[in-house]
Amino acid sequence: MGNNRVLLVAASVIGIVVIAVAFSALFVVDQTQQAIVLQFGEFKSVIRDPGLHVKLPFIQDVVYYDRRVLDAEPPTEEVIASDQKRLVVDGFARFRIADPLQFYQSVGTEAGARPRLNSIISASLRRVLGNVTLASVLSAERSNIMRTITEETRVQAKPFGIEVLDVRLRRADLPEENNQAVYARMQSERQREAQEFRAQGDEFAQRIRATAERERTVILAEAQRQSDILRGQGEAESTTTYAEAFGKDKDFFAFYRSMQAYRSALDGNNTTLVLTPDNEFFRFFGSAEGGGPTPPTGGTPQR
Repeated sequence: MGNNRVLLVAASVIGIVVIAVAFSALFVVDQTQQAIVLQFGEFKSVIRDPGLHVKLPFIQDVVYYDRRVLDAEPPTEEVIASDQKRLVVDGFARFRIADPLQFYQSVGTEAGARPRLNSIISASLRRVLGNVTLASVLSAERSNIMRTITEETRVQAKPFGIEVLDVRLRRADLPEENNQAVYARMQSERQREAQEFRAQGDEFAQRIRATAERERTVILAEAQRQSDILRGQGEAESTTTYAEAFGKDKDFFAFYRSMQAYRSALDGNNTTLVLTPDNEFFRFFGSAEGGGPTPPTGGTPQR
């Protein structure tokens, strides 16, 4: 019984040791990962294929790295363009670990790689943007500028086992104080254009008013001329008619003119006449033929 118990304990210990050795010797590389095998800190091999792999237990270690596309976002900073315009640049990059051994020997981990890569990107941004103008950055040339920055960053990042895929500018703006100055200049420019448009409108309005006033004056003058002509013609016809009537019947003409004089003198506007009853003015009051008495000499009407 005692021997069986000892054998059981020994078998259990051996099993545990075997399992521990197996766990230590086997490792899995995910399809999103790549790994390097180290033996006492020295490089032994690179594992790029996913799946189950074997290493020497308790002697070799495995360091895993991501094989997917990673991103780096350097801090926002100011850059001076070649035309001395200051720009606030916010960029980002896409990269991946191309050589795990170089990556391990140069930077070790992703946390150690990002500051190095960010400094490379920032230096490249300053160098390239410092040789172009602000107008170029804001124009169609921007893609060529980004291509140049990407190539420079790729060359400088290669010794670290990093392959830079792309570098882009998320934002390239003027500093806040410059923005205010630009906005003020744009506002003054728009105001100047508005004043020019208003001045042109006023000039056109003045021309239209002057033309209308000139046409109005011409029309009124022509109308006045026609009126004077017609009035003159009417007065001439009236005079002719009066002359013909006077020549045909002098008594009727005298009677008609006296009636007009009565209408004008006795129009009801508080007119007072102080005349003798036998005054010539009232000669038709005696009879329709004007046969009233002849007024004495010297009688004068008074108002």
